[in-house]
Amino acid sequence: MGFTRAELESYRDAVVPDLIGPDCKLLFVGINPGLWTAATGAHFARRGNRFYPALWRAGIVDRLIDASAGMSDDDRALLLDRGIGITNVVPRASARADELTTEELVEGGRKLIETVTRVHPKVIAVAGITAYRTAFGDRKATAGRQDRTIGDTVVWVVPNPSGLNAHHTVDTLAEAYRAAAVEAGVVHESR
Repeated sequence: MGFTRAELESYRDAVVPDLIGPDCKLLFVGINPGLWTAATGAHFARRGNRFYPALWRAGIVDRLIDASAGMSDDDRALLLDRGIGITNVVPRASARADELTTEELVEGGRKLIETVTRVHPKVIAVAGITAYRTAFGDRKATAGRQDRTIGDTVVWVVPNPSGLNAHHTVDTLAEAYRAAAVEAGVVHESR
């Protein structure tokens, strides 16, 4: 599946629905959907995005998901059955996260708190330290488990899986995602 630049641009500002089931234990939070994600309707769908390979490498899912052409019913069911949910800080699609305003990120942080209060996952894992710092007004936050909670929900900041984030490999992403998944009870400490 491929899209022209014009086709992708037609998805600018589109909203991709959350993927959250009734038994969400671990809610991954992206910064915002990219244009490819909006075009396919599947979170983290851009070719080269390492989210699903990292989930698989971490043992969070038992097979590799390829969402680049959209999410299959079986893949969606796998995530939901495992207690995995996906949402975004900012719901509107853009070509790059740096197109978002500070105000959008702060408002997105407020709305995320509402979502977490409604869904009540054990853990949220925000994928991106800069977006987290802005959305929650915590300029000194570091990666990993945060001191803050949202109600009883533990907050983690994990690396962004975008291919633009060259500081991390699939293995380092998997390690961070697995730590949050262990706390959420999605996977066990030992493999």
